[in-house]
Amino acid sequence: MNCLRRAVENYLTMRRSLGFKLRDMGYNLRHFVSFMEQQGASVITVELALRWAKQPQDVQPAHWAARLGFVRSFARYWSAIDPRTEIPPDSLAPHHCKKNQTVSSTTRPALPLTYHIPLFFVQSGYIAHRLHSPMDFR
Repeated sequence: MNCLRRAVENYLTMRRSLGFKLRDMGYNLRHFVSFMEQQGASVITVELALRWAKQPQDVQPAHWAARLGFVRSFARYWSAIDPRTEIPPDSLAPHHCKKNQTVSSTTRPALPLTYHIPLFFVQSGYIAHRLHSPMDFR
């Protein structure tokens, strides 16, 4: 199990070097490895990950989904090293938000702030009197 503990640390180090903070993930993955040690397991399985994720019975299902997501993310990484690793499917989470993939024709998505600022300058006339010639772009 020491190998898995080192793998978790290597995974966290790699992800942090890419700019991720991973405070919750680090804590939870270390806790998951401890759980695996208590269970005498050496391979990540879907059943084991789900049992660990659902341990605190008195929390919201979103908390279980987050814990399972931490294991899922690490399992994807670890499966390249240990092919026996099972990756918990996304559909297994007891509670997860699905992003709306389509936009209704009756609704318009809000423009990002970067679009509102130039539009303000155009509407106020600031841009209109500044763009008379290409030389104004200096």
